[in-house]
Amino acid sequence: MGFGGGVTFVSDRQGDLENTFTLPSYVRTDAAIYYRRDNWRVGLNIKNLFDVYYFESADSIDSVYPAAPFTVLETVSIQF
Repeated sequence: MGFGGGVTFVSDRQGDLENTFTLPSYVRTDAAIYYRRDNWRVGLNIKNLFDVYYFESADSIDSVYPAAPFTVLETVSIQF
């Protein structure tokens, strides 16, 4: 059994090459838990644990891309 976590901070940044607008800063928290037995592994990864609304990137003032909301990914793997 294992677990992990992480915090990502991104400060204010320019939204385009001409510096016409700024994307705001954000803090995102991620977490993971897994169980391993013999050659099997089951994991649960959580991205954006607190469902923070933020912008990941932008091409222009008209093309700003919001990030994914609270996301859970379950994995099952076997090692040969």
